[in-house]
Amino acid sequence: MGKPTGFMEFDRKLPSKRPVALRVHDFDEFYENWTEDDAKNQGSRCMNCSVPFCHSGCPLGNLIPDWNDLVYKGRWKDALEALHATNSFPEFTGRICPAPCEASCVLSINQDPVAIEHIEKAISDRAWKEGWIVPNPPKMRTGKHIAIVGSGPAGLSAAQQLNYRGHSVTVFERNNSIGGLLRFGIPDFKLDKHVVDRRVDQLLQEGIDFRPDTDVGVDFPTKELMESFDAVCLTGGSTIPRDLSLEGRDLNGVHFAMDYLTQQNLLNSGHNIGTDPRITAEGKRVVILGGGDTGADCLGTAHRQGAEVVYQYELLSEPPNERDFSNPWPQWPAVLRSSPAHEEGGIRDYGILTKSFYGEKGQLAGLRGVRIEWGEPDLSGRPTMKEIPESEFEIKAELVLLAMGFLHPKHEGLISQLEVNLDPRGNVATDENKMTNIEGVFSAGDMTRGQSLVVWALAEGREAARGIDEYLMGDTSLSRVL
Repeated sequence: MGKPTGFMEFDRKLPSKRPVALRVHDFDEFYENWTEDDAKNQGSRCMNCSVPFCHSGCPLGNLIPDWNDLVYKGRWKDALEALHATNSFPEFTGRICPAPCEASCVLSINQDPVAIEHIEKAISDRAWKEGWIVPNPPKMRTGKHIAIVGSGPAGLSAAQQLNYRGHSVTVFERNNSIGGLLRFGIPDFKLDKHVVDRRVDQLLQEGIDFRPDTDVGVDFPTKELMESFDAVCLTGGSTIPRDLSLEGRDLNGVHFAMDYLTQQNLLNSGHNIGTDPRITAEGKRVVILGGGDTGADCLGTAHRQGAEVVYQYELLSEPPNERDFSNPWPQWPAVLRSSPAHEEGGIRDYGILTKSFYGEKGQLAGLRGVRIEWGEPDLSGRPTMKEIPESEFEIKAELVLLAMGFLHPKHEGLISQLEVNLDPRGNVATDENKMTNIEGVFSAGDMTRGQSLVVWALAEGREAARGIDEYLMGDTSLSRVL
């Protein structure tokens, strides 16, 4: 704790954002860089608590007080070492993690928490700029070969850890580029793809074999996968989106959010979207169904495409601006959250139930909805939903984006061919070492956990790597994460 009075001298301060009038015309990242003094001052606010709740708030168990203090003292390279000790890719979490560590920060009891996420970003960005992050291939190989199926954050995290242990790792990706959700699902204004490219390039130089355009179970036989590798790790994510089976769902203009976001990311990177119809908000009235991060990503993308107006509807009631007595620290705060996309415009509304879509000649023209209120829980413990009488409405829209989350991984193909067990939610079931019911087949990330955060994906990947290493070698020096 380099400055015991830091939390009294400095307030929480985030990096400045590019002006709205400029950033809505491009897909560049919206946060600007901190000065070194900004980062040091924010690091000095960390109190090095006797019980650092931020550790338990972070699924990775990041050594947050350590690198906060090292940044305050100007020991940036040491801060990077402490950060990399638990986090494979801090440049990702420093940009797109909702920072559960900050919700658990002791300062949150009666102040704003330390800006932990942005300190993390500052450390990793400086490290890349200074050339401290370089390829570090293992000095020896074990002779064991491992297949990772899926190149999102969980797959890359597992691949990195296993490669460091000297195993030969092959990462299969069904899309044409490596990165999974990081590349195709997260808009560039939150995560510029050069940030993904430089890390993938480092892993490539460290000896990891990447095979894009390879859909295992379709154009790479599952039988060959099992025969060619000593262990397999499934990290394909939760890819089946929640849908609405309503009248008019098949109208042209109703799309899943991830199809919309992926297409724009492909266009930004110069890829051809082929014969797929162009999904654009340009000049249109847009309705986004879903109030979470994916909905906010759609909102920011629609602004940049030139939407006439954007509505974002949420089924649940509007959260309070501050915690209430039933939601004390250090629980995750159930409060209203706004992203930079909300600063750019759009109309948010809550307690909205969509009843149907309508249109003419196969083209969407709008949706019908009703306002609802939530009552006491039923016998199952779930709050009851009740439509408010005479609250029905119609709204014109030429584009509706379904951003209501994901159900489970795709079962057809690899999962069904392997005959791995599924849990009651349809996710891949694993034991405490992340192994499925099939010997030597492991799983990690959203594919087994369900839709979750990038930091959980990284933690899951590291835990699966530990389990695989122990399975292949009899013991492991990789630490348990979960």
